[in-house]
Parts: sequence; C-alpha cells; structure tokens
Amino acid sequence: MKKVFLHTLTIRIWHWINALIVIALMITGIQLRAPGIEEFARSMTIWIPEYSMAILIHKYIGYAMTASFLFWLVYIFASGSFRTHYLPRPADIPILGKQAFYYLVGVFQGGENPFAPTEQGKFNPLQKIAYGSVMLVITPLIVVTGVLFSDIFFFRGLIDQMGGVRLLDALHVLASYLFLLNLIVHLYMCTMGHHIFDHIKAMILGFEEMPEDSHSHSKH
Repeated sequence: MKKVFLHTLTIRIWHWINALIVIALMITGIQLRAPGIEEFARSMTIWIPEYSMAILIHKYIGYAMTASFLFWLVYIFASGSFRTHYLPRPADIPILGKQAFYYLVGVFQGGENPFAPTEQGKFNPLQKIAYGSVMLVITPLIVVTGVLFSDIFFFRGLIDQMGGVRLLDALHVLASYLFLLNLIVHLYMCTMGHHIFDHIKAMILGFEEMPEDSHSHSKH
C-alpha cells in the first residue's frame, strides 16, 4: 500500500466545520418548512428548538455558511487548488464515459475504477462536474437567496427586481433540495474507497492508502 496525500489541513478543517453548518441548516430548514414536525419530535422525545429560535439559528448559521463559502472560494483560487483539482481538462473527456459506466455498472460487478486520485489531481471528471456545480452554482444560489431572506425589508428593492419573494423562496428551496440530493450521493460515495472508511479517514488524516499495483476508487 502507498500513501497519497490528498487534502491539506486547511481543507480538512473547513470540510468538517462546513459539514456541521450544513447539518444545522438542514435541520432548522426542515423545521421552518414543516412547523408541525415540532409536535412529532416531542412525541419521540427528540429535542428541537422552538420555531422562533429555529428562525434565528437558521439565519445566523446561514451567515456562517456565507463566510464558509467565501473562505473556500478565496482559498481554492489563492492556493491554486481550483486549477489543479477542479478545472476540467481535455484529458478528462476520454475517461468521462468510462467513469460513468463504472459508477452505474462496474462498481456493482467488482470492476476497477478507471481513475486513480493523485496529489496532482484528486477528482475524476464526473466529480469535477458535480463539485463545480455544487460549489460554484448551487451554493452561491443558496447563499445569495438566504442573505436576501435574512432581511426582506432591507433588501426589498433588490428582491422585487429579482421577481419577488415567491420567486426568491422557490429558488432557495430548489437549491436546498439539490444540495440535499448531492449530500445523499456524497455520503454514498464516501463508502466507495478501497475499504469502506478510506475516504473518511483521508478527510481526517489528509492521506489515503492505495494499492501499489491498481487504481483506487475515486474520492467522495
């Protein structure tokens, strides 16, 4: 087995802090969309904050997500990570179909992953598309609409220019559902390392152990 360094300490710390932020936003977001869940939670002896408190928590954790996203954005460009790991390249095109086939069919047949992460490129073509969509399209949409929702009276003019509160709400909810879908896939992909916890360990320790003579499974 060989050790391949994939995640800097900065990214690892950011990843776990951001994960806590996302979980808090999803829990309070569900409560805001379905207030009746409070009664169900109490019947199951599960503590959740009061509705008014959930609004405040969602609002200020949303500000934390905004700061987290801006930090990530500055870091990946300043460190060169975007060009190294996220930027699609012509060399990605030939492997795109093979990677899709592996995820849809090969992984269930014990096939070999056509992509092996390295320090010079830790994401396969499909991951670049997925992460690029989430971090550069969906997350900014959640952040912008969330900030506007944090004070609809202050941002009323801008909200009206965008099409009104209903459109703003629809965009925020749509982006949230897409983010949730990505999270479900993300958690599933975490289990697709050489061993089931390899990718999680890599996000804690920074490196992943891979077979010397074969491709490893793609990063989550």
